[in-house]
Amino acid sequence: MNRRRRAAVLLLSAFLLLTATGQAHAAGYRYWSFWEREGGDWTYATQGPSLARPSDGDVQGFRFAVSEDSAHAVRPRGRADFADICADTPARKGTKRVALVLDFGTAADAPSGERPPDRRTACARVAPDATASEALASVAKPLRYDSNALLCAISGYPEKGCGEQIAAGGERSAKGAGTSSAARDEGDGDGGGPSVGLLAGGALVLVLAAAGVWQARRRAR
Repeated sequence: MNRRRRAAVLLLSAFLLLTATGQAHAAGYRYWSFWEREGGDWTYATQGPSLARPSDGDVQGFRFAVSEDSAHAVRPRGRADFADICADTPARKGTKRVALVLDFGTAADAPSGERPPDRRTACARVAPDATASEALASVAKPLRYDSNALLCAISGYPEKGCGEQIAAGGERSAKGAGTSSAARDEGDGDGGGPSVGLLAGGALVLVLAAAGVWQARRRAR
């Protein structure tokens, strides 16, 4: 087997190993994601609820689910029309109204022993400078946060847990570092960075490739 073919075989073997490793460790995070309604579509929020300051007439959503990352996060379900949600909340000077869609997810995504409440909508009337977190707190207490200000529970759901990692097959793993937005600030950010497994696999490819080149040169001497 010549040097080029040997190197190609090593690279192919590394690629297959990387693929198998990625599949074996596929996982998601169970958390509350935060969304903004733009036109008729949901858009993953670029700021956390504690930083976002919606305007009067905005529609925002929260969805509890197991998602791999923000690119694959599960959107809130149901209608999300401001006129419908806030129909019984007239405008008032010195305040703003924010329509909220609260989707507690499905039984499949619920922590063991818990049952998700029915999804619902609410119209929050808050101060003009209020954040999305303050709007949420006005209609869906109790809220629960962790020490990193990650939103863990809305209306007391779930009772336990916060952004934990769920291994393939639904097994709970170690708590996810920060959940969404690499900062996973309450489920925000693009979440598009490479995973630890991918980085490790990439390093493995480089190591094996280097070993193949070294071996080929050694035998050529």
